[in-house]
Order: sequence, then structure tokens, then C-alpha cells
Amino acid sequence: MKLKKQVTVCGAAIFCVAVFSLYLMLDRVQHDPTRHQSGGNFPRSQISVLQNRIEQLEQLLEENHEIISHIKDSDCQFALGGKGQSPDLQMLAVYSLLPFDNQDGGVWKQGFDITYEPNEWDAEPLQVFVVPHSHNDPGWIKTFDKYYYDQTQHILNSMVLKMQEDPRRRFIWSEISFFSKWWDNISAQKRAAVRRLVGNGQLEMVTGGWVMPDEANSHYFAMIDQLIEGHQWLEKNIGVTPRSGWAVDPFGHSSTMPYLLKRSNLTGMLIQRVHYAIKKHFAATQNLEFMWRQTWDPDASTDIFCHMMPFYSYDVPHTCGPDPKICCQFDFKRLPGGRINCPWKVPPRAITDANVAERAQLLLDQYRKKSKLYRSKVLLVPLGDDFRYDKPQEWDAQFLNYQRIFDFLNSRPNLHVQAQFGTLSDYFDALYKKMGIVPGMKPPGFPVLSGDFFSYADREDHYWTGYYTSRPFYKSLDRVLEAHLRGAEILYSLALAHARRAGADGRYPLSDYSLLSNARHNLGLFQHHDAITGTAKEAVAVDYGVRLLHSLTNLKRVIINAAHYLVLGDKDAYRHDPAAPFLSTDDTRPSQDSLPERTVVKLDTLPRFLVVFNPLEQERLSIVPVLVDSPHVRVLSEEGQPLPSQLSAHWGSATDVVPDVYQVSVLARLPALGLRVLQLHKSFNGHATLKSSVRLYLHGRDLPVRKQEAVPVHVFPATADDFCLENQHLQACFSGHSGLLQSIRRAGEEREQRVSSEFLVYGTRTSKDKSGAYLFLPDGEAKPYAPKDPPVVRVTEGPLFSEVTSYYQHVQTMVRLYNVPGVEGLSLDVSCLVDIRDHINKELALRFSTDIESDDAFFTDLNGFQIQPRRYQRKLPLQANFYPMPAMAYIQDMQSRLTLHTAQALGVSSLGSGQLEVILDRRLMQDDNRGLGQGLKDNKRTCNRFRLLLERRATANKVQDGRPISFPSLLSHITSMHLNAEALVMAVAQEKMAPPALRSFMPLSTTLPCDFHILNLRMLQAEDDSLPSAEAALILHRKGFDCSLEAKNLGFNCTTSQGKLALGSLFQGLELGSLQPTSLTLMYPLGTASNSTNIRLDPMEIATFRIRLG
Repeated sequence: MKLKKQVTVCGAAIFCVAVFSLYLMLDRVQHDPTRHQSGGNFPRSQISVLQNRIEQLEQLLEENHEIISHIKDSDCQFALGGKGQSPDLQMLAVYSLLPFDNQDGGVWKQGFDITYEPNEWDAEPLQVFVVPHSHNDPGWIKTFDKYYYDQTQHILNSMVLKMQEDPRRRFIWSEISFFSKWWDNISAQKRAAVRRLVGNGQLEMVTGGWVMPDEANSHYFAMIDQLIEGHQWLEKNIGVTPRSGWAVDPFGHSSTMPYLLKRSNLTGMLIQRVHYAIKKHFAATQNLEFMWRQTWDPDASTDIFCHMMPFYSYDVPHTCGPDPKICCQFDFKRLPGGRINCPWKVPPRAITDANVAERAQLLLDQYRKKSKLYRSKVLLVPLGDDFRYDKPQEWDAQFLNYQRIFDFLNSRPNLHVQAQFGTLSDYFDALYKKMGIVPGMKPPGFPVLSGDFFSYADREDHYWTGYYTSRPFYKSLDRVLEAHLRGAEILYSLALAHARRAGADGRYPLSDYSLLSNARHNLGLFQHHDAITGTAKEAVAVDYGVRLLHSLTNLKRVIINAAHYLVLGDKDAYRHDPAAPFLSTDDTRPSQDSLPERTVVKLDTLPRFLVVFNPLEQERLSIVPVLVDSPHVRVLSEEGQPLPSQLSAHWGSATDVVPDVYQVSVLARLPALGLRVLQLHKSFNGHATLKSSVRLYLHGRDLPVRKQEAVPVHVFPATADDFCLENQHLQACFSGHSGLLQSIRRAGEEREQRVSSEFLVYGTRTSKDKSGAYLFLPDGEAKPYAPKDPPVVRVTEGPLFSEVTSYYQHVQTMVRLYNVPGVEGLSLDVSCLVDIRDHINKELALRFSTDIESDDAFFTDLNGFQIQPRRYQRKLPLQANFYPMPAMAYIQDMQSRLTLHTAQALGVSSLGSGQLEVILDRRLMQDDNRGLGQGLKDNKRTCNRFRLLLERRATANKVQDGRPISFPSLLSHITSMHLNAEALVMAVAQEKMAPPALRSFMPLSTTLPCDFHILNLRMLQAEDDSLPSAEAALILHRKGFDCSLEAKNLGFNCTTSQGKLALGSLFQGLELGSLQPTSLTLMYPLGTASNSTNIRLDPMEIATFRIRLG
């Protein structure tokens, strides 16, 4: 075995050299100068040279496949799972078990009557912790700043004042975005008081993220980033590390969150918005507190203690016990004469000596009943609501009245109760102590749960599944900003390390760090559960949009400055001039709600230089699109070798070519995390670039067509016959009438796979409850989309890519096939440009129907981090079967798997065997009664981007498929990365003179194993928080993958290494000064910093290291 492995590794090395040299040949494809370019026919000689090179490459890739299969045998055992014992509660199984019959439970409408024996607490008294809290949304009905000035600053100011009046008072706070803004505005004296309150346990910072993030649409990069941002702020300013998680308002809960909190060293967490039927079931079985475990975890290392609140809401009427009519009487903000009252018509009464016995007894009865739903004799009673405690009078009303009740209860031993104010951790600590365990351990007899809590319904059939798609324009912008932030962080860290090493950091714009910092804050703010969800007021959505765009513009600047330094041949020549950036941006957005407008590069006698940034940690062979102002263009590598490129028209509409703008698409090899320099030359040599040919089908519509002579367009007034496009991997066939995809056939396979796509429209109900920003309440099954005119269909064919674009009234869809070896050519690139601004109460869906026998099973990702198997439940309404899809969804049978990858979060479902459908946009004219007070009428022209990947399953089996765990293939992971981290193309700005010598930048000295992802490399802040320190955080994720799908042609040298990585030699030209493994958010060092720079990660593990590069 040892020998076999050595041979394999040597083989792999020889193969790498071979591929690399062939790859260089591909860069030097010489075109045959003897043939003249004519019409839409490609000179065979040019194509055949290219095709031969590509085929040779293909063959090497095939051989590489053999090597890969040897190397990763041991990495394949992981996806098979099944090593640990199974959890007591598996959420998929719980869903199958429950009747969801919504019976009337009496005073606790969604539950049942709770009874108890009066002597139950004689041996062990009830210990009650009342936890005052104020839920502050960083934007919802008002903008972040307006909330801060109107309410939040007053809440925090009163807090400092009122908490000091009595050491028995407690308060918890979670949103650091608000807290840090307040901190910047208070005196040193007040800051010292806050530190005292935190130090003596009166004030607890819970979770400690920048916001309380949405858990459905947010991507794990941004979830982690906002957690780091909050934790770093707390450590630096208050010197505290959060211990407990608090999430009372996200609309459903993801199992990614417990993983991230556990990796950040938190020991307990609380959740609230869970389907009422699940709350009832868990209450009846005393399973509301459990150890939450990840599905792949064999040894309980991911377990975290979780408390689920049992009732309808986190407000006071629904937190003291099962009867809201009684609990409301103990919300002393609602005392008569105030602005809010109790809807149950019985107001609170101030506590006096005369009524305290009766009042305390009434409240204790509720406490005891609530306590019966849990396993311990320790009880948690939250006391708060949205933006509470903003006036000193409210502090007095709540704290003084409750203290009188506590004093009475605690002075009566025969009541067997001890009641007090507490923080969340006070509660958890008392529970652990009662159970005789240390924090973080599993209390004896408590259940283990795995799975998630989507989708959420708060009453009846009101499923909160609309917000998975609401305002898709901003869900998309969020991911564009995220990709730019990751790219900017990494490039800035590398440029700074290289500049420091060269002693040039005096000339480098260190101040870019504050732009990074600002972008972290704006991306973090948008993860809030009323921001990325699309559930804020229109003006608030605009405010978020302005912030996102501002940061996007700034990040492009950071990337340009870093790229400028890194590609300069002579670093001494580097001068940063903010007024005249060295590179121009790839695109611009005129306003926060516009789609990007791509930059056109002007060609002249001098060559124009391009710098292309690949934000992936894997080298990629990609088609790089550039807009130019002349069809006479040749693309060369930095050494002056011609590169394969394809010229096509740039279309402004279905039938109009944009005059004097052309797209040249270049096949280029881009180094991992690196910068590749290319040259554009104006060239009148006719066959420098291969041209596309275009067929335009007008379907009998009388439309004028504007074309350009440089790119041939053939217009057909009638409808096309069905037709196919193909590359060396795939053949995709389309309906001539609709222009939509019908089937896919993989190379080497006889039968084609039906994959037909169609657009559908959902209406909303006619009853009083209608769909809105949160809720999806359709009026039955979707109806086919019926536009008033047939589509214009445009078919573009060329040597590097071919595409079909169909123009409908409300959606323009494009399917593109890349004729490239490796990852890009193995999936279909699909995009939908949607505009439903004239729809009324309609939602537009895209459905793929296949003959895959998926039955009722489908799979969706959680936060781009893990896959959660789903079941279509016939016993639930249609809207209950939709789930979040931040990154991908798939269906499969024994032979095939079809994955829809997405570049933006949207709602997804599989409503029938072989189907996969996604909601593209929704326009709703009314509020859905969840507090927003608006419909969704501010739709924008929105571009939704996807990749459709069909894979063959080589070694599937029924037992394996029955397990509640699944993973994407390696190819699927890499396809997702390609879709989400597009290459950035920046032109050297100076047109009139030749730029200084530029050299491509290759930061990595070795290829990273292809199951490793560099989630981030971010500089940590110095004492002056606008500047970087000498240290950076390196965050790595080792992806879990399924080997039963054939991993053909992953690209160049895709190997895995059993999770081992030598970090010391990873960055070329830089030394790793120190390496300290830490908790996820850098709060705790893990072990001692060793001299060894070799690390090992388990599959699915996310690990953070504090490093020094230089």
C-alpha cells in the first residue's frame, strides 16, 4: 500500500508537470494566418488547432481522474457517515411523525392544558430567573440611524442609570451594531460604568454578533464575519467574551448557527420562532431543551445546549406562562394610562402591600405551569419586547413591581420558590449546577437533536416562506458585496504583507483598512433578520441599498490599490494616487437599485493591459469577458502569446445591438487567488479573434433589427425548430418555440435526460389573509406563465461558448454552454433577468421537470455551509414545502443527481417527483399582518444567476440515501465557487502611454487540496481601529463531499490530502511568522502556538488561525 501510494504521488507530480506544460501550450495557440475570416463560418484550421489542444488536455484530465481516485479513497469514507450513535430527535423524522392538526388548546391556544400537584416542589424548590431584555432591530420600520436616535440611545442611557440603582437588577443586550454606535457617543465615565456592570454580572452581552442574523438567506461567510466583528469589538472595548446565544426573532432556525456558536466557545443558546406544532410536541415530551448536534458529527464534538421558548412570541404576554391574558397583567409598561394596553382586556395593576399576595400567587401559578414543560426545576422567564426600556419610567415600573413580587415569594418558604432577576447565563449556570455538570456538557437524561427548524409557521397555515425570495435584487447585491469583501480582504492582506516585507508599507494606502472595516459593518448590518429577508419598509430597504453600494464601490478601490502594488514589476515605482487610480473598475452602478453597467475598454494604437483577479483558492481555466469599442481586437498573454478568444455583439435589447461595443471573451488560465496580466491589441488582421454567429428568431413578430456588420446576425421571421448546443461534455437541447431548455445529454451516454424548464405564476388568496413580505399564501398551484407575445429567441454559437437567450415580456432568460475543459464546461450557466413591475399579487417561478425518480425527497443547503435533506409533505399545504436556498438544491435517484446552484438566496421546493422549482420574484400589494404595514411593491429589474449541473451517481445505495445526511460532490462545490466568485477584470487606466512593466501575481506556492476553502484572510485591527495590526485571521473550511458522483475533469490537479495542509510554505515569497489556532472568532487560543505550521482539519470543520505574514 505504501509503495502504491508513493507511485501514485510521483505519478501525480509528473502529471502536474505535463498538464502545466500543455497548459502553457494552450496559451500559445497560434492561429493559421492563411485562411481569411468569412461570415458566420469559423475557419476550420483555427478551430481544429484549438480543438486538438483541448482534446489533448481532456485526455490528460481523464488520466488525472485515475490518480485522484487513488488519492482520495480515505477522504470518501466521511460522506458515508454512520459512525456515531444516532440522535434522539431527528427533525426530518419529527416532521413525518406529527399530524399538524392545529387543535385548540384552551388558554394556550396552540398547546394544551398544563396541570401540576401543589407539592411537586417540596423537595426541590423552583428557581426562577426573570431576564429583562430589549429587542432592537437594526432597521425595520425605521432605519438603523432613526431607531438609534429615537429609541436605542435612550434605552442604553437609562440602562446605565437604572442598573446602578439596585445591584439585584439584570439586563441582556445582543446587537453590537447599535451598542458600538452608542459607545462612540458616550463619556469615559459612562464607559467605565458599563464595564463595571458587565464585570459584576448585571449586564450580559448575549451572542455578541453585529446583528441577530437571519438564518435562512444568510451565507456562512457573512454570518461568521458579523460574529467576528461583534466579538472583536467586545474584546477590545469591554474585555468580555459572550457565553450564551440569544435568537428570539429570526423566522426559523438553521443548524449552522449552533455550529458557529460552538466553534466560538459559547456553551448555551436560545431560540424562539419554531413551528407551533413542533413547540407543542416538544413541550408535551419535555424536549424543549436539548443538545443540538450536527448531522455529520460522529463524537458529539459539535453539541451545544439549546433552550427553545415554548409559546407564541417573545413578548411579555407569551413568556411568563401558558395564559397570555394573565401574563399581560405582569407587563408593567402596560399599566393604565400608558400608550399600550392588554388586548385581553385585563390591565396590569401596580403591586402594593395590599395586593402582593394575590398577584404573586397568580404569577407563580403561571411559572409552575411553564416549568412543567421542562426537565429541570430551573425556569427561564424573559421580560421584554421590541425597543423596550427606553424611558426611566418603564425601568421603574418593571423593576420595582417585580422586585416586590420576588421579595414576597422569597419570604414564604411554604411556596418553595426562589425568584430573581437574572441574565441568560445566570439561568444556564443554575441549570448546569442543578444537573451537576460543567457548562457545555450534556445534562443527564436530556435528548440529542439534529436537523433544523425550517419552515416556520406562527399560526394556522401561515408559513413564513415568502421571505426566502422577497426583494431578490438586494439578496443578490448582498452576495456581490460578500464576494468583493472576501476578495478585497485577501488581496489587501497579501499586498500589505508583501509591502511590509519590502519595507514599502510607508507608501501603501494603509487607510484602505477603514474601508474594509466599514464594508464589514455594512455587510454585517444587512444580515439582520429584517434586511436580507426583504421584510423592512421601502425607505429602510433603500437605506440598506445605499450602504451596500457605498461599500461595494469602496471595496473595488481596495482591490485596485492592492492589485496595482502586486502586479508592478518594479515595486519601488509604486505610488498611490487616490485621485488617479491605476486600474479602472470592471463595472459601475449609477444608483443603489440599478444593475451593473460594464466598463468598455477603448482600444488605440498602444496595447491596453488588463489585470484579472481570481478570488478562488484554485487555479481556474475561465472565459473572461471584456467589452471593447472595436471588433478589431487581439488578446495576448503578458509574454505576448495569442490567447483563444471569441468576438460577439453586445445586445441592448432582444433585437438591438449596442453600436460600437463588442464583447471579446478570452480563454485564460487564472492563478489561484492571483492576478493575471493580459494585453488587448487593436488588430486589423482578420482572424485574430474567432467570431460568434447569431441566429435571431422573431416568431412572426414584426420587429426592426439593428445589427453591426462586424458580427454576422441571421434573422428568421418564423419560429425555429427544436435545436441543440453541445461541447465536449454535454449536449443541451431547446424548444424552438419557447427557447427554453428541454433536455441534457452527457457525453458518452446514450439516453438524454429530460430537463425541461418553464415559467409559472402563483397568485395569492382571495380571503382576508394574503401573501406579503413574510408569508407565502398562494391561491392553489401555479399556473403557466402566459405572456401576450411569443418570445424572441437568439442563438449565439462560437468556439468558446454558445448561448440561447429568450426574451419574454417579464423575463429574459439565457442558457450558456462553455466549450472549455474542466469545471466551466460541465454545467449550464443559466440566468434570468426578471421585471414584474406591472404584476399585481403575483409571484414568478422557474420550474425544472425531469425524469429523475426523486419521489418526495429533495435537498437544500443551509447558509451555503451544509446540506439538509427535505421531504415533500402531502399533509402540509403547498407553501409549507418551500425552503431557503442560499447556494444550492438538488434532486436525485439511483442514477443521477441534478443540482441547481444559485448566486443569490431564493425560495425553493420540489412539489412533484423529478421537479425542482425556484421563486424568482414576488410583487404583493398588501401587508400580511406581521407588523411591517406595507406590501412588496418596490420591485427592481433583477438578475438571478444559476448553474445547472447534471451528475451521474456511480455507487448509490438505498440505505445510504435513507440517512438524514447528504453532501455535494467536489465538482458541485467547485461549480458553486465559480458561480459565486467571478473573476474581476480591471483595465490599466492610462490609455495614452505605455504602463510600467507588469507581472502576473501568483501568491500560492503549492496547490491547495480541492476540499479546502480559504473562507477569509483578514487583517486584524491595531489599537487605532482604522489601521491594521501585524496579525491576520486565516479562516479555513474543509468541505465534506460525496464521492459517489463521478469526479471527472475537475480541473488541473484536483487532489485531496486527508485534511492535511502545510501552511508554512503556502504563500510564495512570504514567511509565516507565527501560527496560533484559535476559536472561530479569535476570542480563545486553542492549545499553544507550536513551531509546526502543518495543520489538519476534519471534513466540515471551520478553523481559525491567528497568523503573521511577512
